[in-house]
Amino acid sequence: MSRPVTGTTSTAPSARQVWTRVRGAVLVLALVLTGGLALATVRSTDAHGALDPRSADPQGSRAVAELLKARRVTVTLATTLAEATAATDTGTTLLVTTPDLLTDAQRSTLHSAMTGSATRTVLVGAGRTSLGTLAPGVASAPSTPVEERTPGCALPAATRAGSVDLGGERYETSPGTPAEACYRSDGLPTLLLLPGTGSGTDTTETVLLGSPDILYNSRLDQRGNASLALQLLGSRPHLVWYLPSLSDTSATTDTPAEDTTGNFLALIPSGWLWGTLQLALAAVLAALWRGRRLGPLVTERLPVALRASEATEGRARLYRKANARDRAASVLRTATRTRLAPLLGVPVQDAHSPDRLLPALSARLPETTADPRNLLFGPAPADDATLIRLADQLDALEREVRTS
Repeated sequence: MSRPVTGTTSTAPSARQVWTRVRGAVLVLALVLTGGLALATVRSTDAHGALDPRSADPQGSRAVAELLKARRVTVTLATTLAEATAATDTGTTLLVTTPDLLTDAQRSTLHSAMTGSATRTVLVGAGRTSLGTLAPGVASAPSTPVEERTPGCALPAATRAGSVDLGGERYETSPGTPAEACYRSDGLPTLLLLPGTGSGTDTTETVLLGSPDILYNSRLDQRGNASLALQLLGSRPHLVWYLPSLSDTSATTDTPAEDTTGNFLALIPSGWLWGTLQLALAAVLAALWRGRRLGPLVTERLPVALRASEATEGRARLYRKANARDRAASVLRTATRTRLAPLLGVPVQDAHSPDRLLPALSARLPETTADPRNLLFGPAPADDATLIRLADQLDALEREVRTS
């Protein structure tokens, strides 16, 4: 008769095991939260962007804006076309930081405001896209590096400022177009003044500035950059600082309806696309690293002797981590059959044959209530509890054979 199982083994993970499993995820979550807080803190400072009069960054323009205010020039920041045109009137300087960002309809509206009200318009980095509308008679030439350049003209603002850091866009004027060309590169100016109608402070004129470097905080104290910037932007009592933006609703007024349903990827900022690509590459590299195999598996003699209980426990942990209940049950049954065969008078080579082992076992234990076939040759356990019960039953069966 088989002995009842008197002991049980708990399969519930301990607190230490739970922490070992989740500590990696907790660490990643903590790093993500820390990075998010740091990013939010950085973005909550005075950094707004390039040529922004509120920004104290190296490429911001807060320094020149503060100098203009000290000279009693009122600086009005506009981020939409409606704000820029509404603030522009007689006695105003209109600064457009990125005119090429404007749409055709926006450029036409801006040109009407320039010719109707503004006494001076400064276009920074205007290229081929915007020159046709905002500066008729002027064409864009290949750009040139930003470096120290001398005035080379009779424009009072340039002669007083002297050498400045200019480059970027170069300009060509059509025959008959009056213009004052300064700071030339290979014969073509990087600063161009187009006089308009009127006289004195009511003169309507356009200034083309090839590059924005003289307005940057990092360059304002170099050479004559500050002098030229203050003279170009501070000649009138009111300055409208226009920062064109893609979020301006007026940018969609001339967009065809079918273009609003464009490719979804075109709506995603390029930084997110590059970030996704980098994450995918990191995932592939991590998979290759985790799945690396430098050669075939080989057996190796252990440098020290291990107790059988330690080796058994270590192998059991590996089986449990891999959920290899079928493999663990097979090892348990194979070992039990190997030990039972000599006790039943069955050759060891026939220990794993049901036709040889089970009859000998039935003859040895005719009244056992256990099902030897299911214990020794049955299916794999469905869960850990069943596997533990199988191990206890195999142990009880072996003890019963030894004591019979």
